[in-house]
Amino acid sequence: MSSTASGADARQLCDIGQIVFWRESISVSISSRAKAHARRRDARIARVKTYDISTDPSRLQLDAIHAYLTRSYWSPGIPESVVARAAANSLCFGIYQGEQQVGFARVITDKATFAYLADVYVLEAHRGQGLSKRLVEHVLAHPDLRGLRRFLLATADAHGLYAQFGFSAVAAPDRMMEIRNPDPYGAAPI
Repeated sequence: MSSTASGADARQLCDIGQIVFWRESISVSISSRAKAHARRRDARIARVKTYDISTDPSRLQLDAIHAYLTRSYWSPGIPESVVARAAANSLCFGIYQGEQQVGFARVITDKATFAYLADVYVLEAHRGQGLSKRLVEHVLAHPDLRGLRRFLLATADAHGLYAQFGFSAVAAPDRMMEIRNPDPYGAAPI
């Protein structure tokens, strides 16, 4: 194991066989009043939550990921076995507060020319703290995802987030094709 930095913002790169883990602890202030009342710090101490973003597959909590994805707009009713298979065949990023997984993203990639960002979420109770932004930063900075010819994603409601990182509408949509099954898990109401 080699360490590239030290302290609270330590990044560690561990090569274990074919699996690469990248971990960075981040602190996010959850007290918006703490900034507004910085002069009153003697009376109040700002609460801080510490989050880890990790690609360690052993930390993934498939039951938590499945619980979120099955109620998402993009994969309602997805079976847990499909979530497990998708995670096993993707580069996954988890956001953790202590031992609890509070966010997720996975990248389907050949690690040379192409990647597709999918299943990005942060639990509702942890939103508004910049975690989605940090997650996308970590995804794009991952060593296996640099220098790709094409990085795609699909979103119904987070265009502003992804635009900050250079994502834009497909330049030549007439060249893109798909096979689409709108109800692969039989989740649509009868």
